[in-house]
Amino acid sequence: MNRRKFLRNSLLAAAASTASASLTKAANKVSTNRATSGRPLSAASVFTFARLRYSSGNWDADPKMPSNLLNSLVEYTSIRIDPNERVVDVGSGNLANYPFVYLTGNKLVRFTEAERANLRRYLRNGGFMFVDDCNHDIDGTFAKTFEVEIEAILNRPEEALGKLPKSHPLYRAFFEFKDGPPATSHELNGWGDDMVHDYLKAIEIDNRIAVLYSNKDYGCEWNYDWANKRFITKDNTRFGVNIIVYALTH
Repeated sequence: MNRRKFLRNSLLAAAASTASASLTKAANKVSTNRATSGRPLSAASVFTFARLRYSSGNWDADPKMPSNLLNSLVEYTSIRIDPNERVVDVGSGNLANYPFVYLTGNKLVRFTEAERANLRRYLRNGGFMFVDDCNHDIDGTFAKTFEVEIEAILNRPEEALGKLPKSHPLYRAFFEFKDGPPATSHELNGWGDDMVHDYLKAIEIDNRIAVLYSNKDYGCEWNYDWANKRFITKDNTRFGVNIIVYALTH
């Protein structure tokens, strides 16, 4: 299944959900509230930020990041949003309702066979998963265990993680990043491997990114209240906008 068909199916599932009227009233308000429900409250054409929950580690390492990124979508784009972050279990049968999912942490990542099969189906059928290493450490627990897991999930030779070139469409999906992925302040904070990671990794299926993998700790970089953007000279969440726009258009 290609991304276009996946998005159509996801939006149809969302449109069948209830409470779209209350969402309309809140469409331009960003909330940090979470809903641990199966289906999003979104109506069709509304973006929902979905975070993957797993039992082995700290899946919610950056609680303020989603509301900050959702605010950026409101500020910079015309994408309608569900103002609430949604939490979905890795093994949930409702995973296919979410075209974009986010996975993070700085501890162990271990899935059951059923969870692996569910993610495999999701990713091969058009889903997009953004994975961010909160350790920002290529030799850390999260990185090592996630890489083992994703190799078990996407186990075809052509599904190996590879370096994403700076010329990739991701870097011009909305804003232009000529030098590739922007650096984060966390990369050189003395914790983790204390190095700037010059590139992201990805797994591409059917000529589109299925898994985008970062050791740059964007989650913690963007983990502040959205109202505090007025104190920074350059909004560092703009790259997050690129990620989401790419996920919805490729």
